[in-house]
Amino acid sequence: MSSASDRYAQRGVSSSKSEVHAVVDHLDRGLFPGAFCKIGPDVLTGDPTKCAVIHSDGSGTKSTLAYLHYRETNDPSAFRKTAQDSLVMNIDDLLCIGAVDGILISSTINRNARAITAEALGALISGTEDFLKRLREYGVGVVSGGGETADVGDLTGTATVDSCAVAVMSRDAVIDNANICPGLAIVGLASAGQAKYEDFENSGIGSNGLTSARHDLLAPYYLEKYPETCDPRTDSSLLYCGPYKMEDPLPESSMSVGEALLSPTRTYAPIIRELLEDHRPAIRGMVHCSGGGQTKCLRFGTGVHFIKNDLLPVPPIFEAIQKASSTSAEEMFRVYNMGHRMEIYCEPSEAPAIIAISEAQGIPARVIGHTEASTQTDSQNHLSITHEGETHTYTVGL
Repeated sequence: MSSASDRYAQRGVSSSKSEVHAVVDHLDRGLFPGAFCKIGPDVLTGDPTKCAVIHSDGSGTKSTLAYLHYRETNDPSAFRKTAQDSLVMNIDDLLCIGAVDGILISSTINRNARAITAEALGALISGTEDFLKRLREYGVGVVSGGGETADVGDLTGTATVDSCAVAVMSRDAVIDNANICPGLAIVGLASAGQAKYEDFENSGIGSNGLTSARHDLLAPYYLEKYPETCDPRTDSSLLYCGPYKMEDPLPESSMSVGEALLSPTRTYAPIIRELLEDHRPAIRGMVHCSGGGQTKCLRFGTGVHFIKNDLLPVPPIFEAIQKASSTSAEEMFRVYNMGHRMEIYCEPSEAPAIIAISEAQGIPARVIGHTEASTQTDSQNHLSITHEGETHTYTVGL
């Protein structure tokens, strides 16, 4: 069977976004070229002590899963989760530069009005406002600046849900991933389970790799009934080629397959806010393991060998995807978060305190690895992941 990267490409998706990086990596990288997000001067006030960031992301194809759930059950509530997906993909990227306050959000919904009714649209909008309110209750300074809803039936068969986040912060408060270096502990915060600030169990899926997760797990029934959820140019053998319907139990889990796939992307904002208050000097960098999965770290620091050799347990959702698709472990770690979606790079002595803060919120955490000096002849970053007795190696661009 073809590898995950091949299946991704054949479905019109790039897991590495190498073609994007080939262009943007040669553009101006901002005030902190090594930071997780591009950071520029505060042109709004001209204050030389401040900096500004604007960030755009979205829920990706998870909105399609909400659509399937809605069409099958007439229950629009899954779109509330999609709203959270879009917001968290922005907010948790901003966390990685230390922005936890003064964040202004704008949301954009592009919909096919024949498919996304007023009821579903209402769930998206109210879900956005309610999630931001919940974050404020935990001390995260984020507010809504409104947004846009566009009826673009010629562009989408269902809906895309995207957001844009803007923040201004002091330059001396920035977490700069250029400081990721040899000799640090890597603390991973679990993507699955149920945090104290969450209302239900999370499968850990996040919002990356959902094009393949959806098609590799869900049955041909959905292709036959909802062809509008697919690109007709894709080989039909790669569309909804899995063994499950959404209501089927997910193996080794208390969740159904649909519940697991629809689990909203977890935010780590309440935890990171507390970490920055109490342990800011010890934190050298943070990586949100989104696009690129566990290989995301390769883009940060200089001359670093990332060693991940004590990972958190792999949640059942990823085991089910791997079994259904016969994808190699090497590719699974490249595409999915595989159990932790936020990494804290810190002084080893501070790791126990960071873990305690996470676990106090109900999110398992552990030192999943450490950093050493690169052993590459060109001193480029590289990554070794040890899992179930096998070591998988990754280098920049591969």
